[in-house]
Amino acid sequence: MSHVAVIGAGVMGLACAYDLLRKGHQVTIYEADDRVGGMSAHFDFGGLSIERYYHFICKPDKDMFRLLADLGISDKLKWRPTKMGYFYDGTLYEWGTPLALLKFPRLSLLSKLRYGFHMYLSTKRERWQPLDGREATEWIKRWIGGQAYDVLWRRLFELKFHRFTGNLSAAWIWARIKRVGQSRKNMFQEEMGYLEGGSESLLVALETAICDLGGEVCLNTPVEQIENEGERLTGVCVQGALRKFDAVVSTVPLPFVPRLIPGLPEDYLARYRSVENIGVVCVVFKLRRGVSDNFWLNVSDTRMDIPGIIEFSNLRPLPQHVVYVPYYLPQDHPRYQQPNANFIVEATGHLKQINPELSDDDIVHVHASRYGFAQPICPPRFLDNLPPIRTPVRGLYVADTSYYYPEDRSISESVRIGREIAAML
Repeated sequence: MSHVAVIGAGVMGLACAYDLLRKGHQVTIYEADDRVGGMSAHFDFGGLSIERYYHFICKPDKDMFRLLADLGISDKLKWRPTKMGYFYDGTLYEWGTPLALLKFPRLSLLSKLRYGFHMYLSTKRERWQPLDGREATEWIKRWIGGQAYDVLWRRLFELKFHRFTGNLSAAWIWARIKRVGQSRKNMFQEEMGYLEGGSESLLVALETAICDLGGEVCLNTPVEQIENEGERLTGVCVQGALRKFDAVVSTVPLPFVPRLIPGLPEDYLARYRSVENIGVVCVVFKLRRGVSDNFWLNVSDTRMDIPGIIEFSNLRPLPQHVVYVPYYLPQDHPRYQQPNANFIVEATGHLKQINPELSDDDIVHVHASRYGFAQPICPPRFLDNLPPIRTPVRGLYVADTSYYYPEDRSISESVRIGREIAAML
């Protein structure tokens, strides 16, 4: 059997390594961070182990469910009724149900009916291909009209995608709508999932299984370069030494690939460079009192430069209230260069605007994390520009979250792509 190097110990790399080991391959994982998990990794948040970036589970996440079963930890998966809210122009409204939509005072009855019909049909649609070449904002406006777009979607798009807003795939946006829309107990009750112990429960089980199967996990060990001679893979350069492997799987963000694998054909490197990404600065609060009773709170308020907040403790039961406030920004945006302290001060003010009863005394702990490649940007016909996962170099495979398309980033999609790469070998 082959000796395989997996670059990156996020869920995609771990799932790939796990399947390869079960097939009898020898696997070495290289990770630059000091822990496995990538964006799903936990950190010590004032004595609470929790994800650096929020994660939730939806009912269509079948690939994750299968992996939980394979690892024998399906009992860790729990479902909980959740609520969605909408903070619009200084007022907090109920959201996420037909009744809440009808009661929302900022839209005409016709706009409400068009919006509700579009959401319903989006959850029922099966094929994404007819939407692949369409631009998302025009697709949404055509269905729900200009008034509903301006009230419900415009700031969400502009604050999450910035200069890319007018060039996004309708198929990609539709997949987001469908995944969340199908995670319901009934028409009037959303239901989301979480893991007891958080994502760390899955990461620990995966890492343990990999080690038990003879795999090697090398933390704090960045790969400097993947080397090839034409179509022949020669190995990976780690700590200044070339190490021989029969196959290599790279799961690092595609913009890093031209520097990591300069020996690939130039047309491949150009396509990797062309993939744009949005970064995130994510401020997480531990509070003595909650902001609201919603898990997900969309925000459209000209005083607040955030698309929403996630009150995670309204999904996963925790000793205190935990709230994530994400700022999505391109890395070249001037605000992305600001220190974490600026975002913490601003996010604190936003929470107080949403719930004026909050005070500084209610803040137990606060932390900010940032990552420059939180979300690939997917324009129409996005897949047409992505090189195949199997590269022209024999035994070399390259993928990142871009290959989830048209699905949004999630742990389940990481599992799916990781296992598909293992099957290719």
